[in-house]
Amino acid sequence: QVQLVESGGGLVQAGGSLRLSCEASRRIFSISTMGWYRQAPGNQREAVATITSSSTMNYADSVKGQFTISRDNAKNTIYLQMNSLKPEDTAVYYCRARAPFSFSSNDRRGYWGQGTQVTVSS
Repeated sequence: QVQLVESGGGLVQAGGSLRLSCEASRRIFSISTMGWYRQAPGNQREAVATITSSSTMNYADSVKGQFTISRDNAKNTIYLQMNSLKPEDTAVYYCRARAPFSFSSNDRRGYWGQGTQVTVSS
């Protein structure tokens, strides 16, 4: 079983910053596109930012210029730097790992972290 260990969520005032971390197993980290997703109450889970093994980054339009995704290959870890936080950013944030071209169906399906709550007060 692939484990994605998240940290960094919490409560912050509007305008503040948080940095989320997600550490994955070495095997899956080396072959996967990693990403951050979020889900607010009553909403579907949405992609926030992704980063490939070659460090190609993509962002949702809603967070461009506000959030930054990065990866540290030596630590098998991705980060999400969240600045200028707004109440609308309140959600459970999930780490994701997925290797679409793996022979493993589980790898192709992908793995989810447990989620970490981010709450932004006004």
